[in-house]
Amino acid sequence: MKVNITSVHFKADKKLEDFIEKKVNKLSNTYDGVLGTEVTLKVENAESRENKIAEIKVSIKGQHLFAKKQSKSFEEATDTAVEALRRQLTRHKEMIKK
Repeated sequence: MKVNITSVHFKADKKLEDFIEKKVNKLSNTYDGVLGTEVTLKVENAESRENKIAEIKVSIKGQHLFAKKQSKSFEEATDTAVEALRRQLTRHKEMIKK
């Protein structure tokens, strides 16, 4: 599965990119029809400490699933976004079976 990672206004280090790829690749274990993913990392200039945003778009046959999460770290935001997408993929898989 192709994972495209984009970081806005900063350069993501290799360790963070590897972490994201590993987490996102686990989505293909939930649903075989995942064609590719796009991950966008942003830092919001808010006073809040939770200013790291991870947006993940998953392409499956015929549609796209999307999750956007904000947290203290990119790892935590990625974890929660991947979990939300896992639930969406599970729901999609159940709808196909009906």
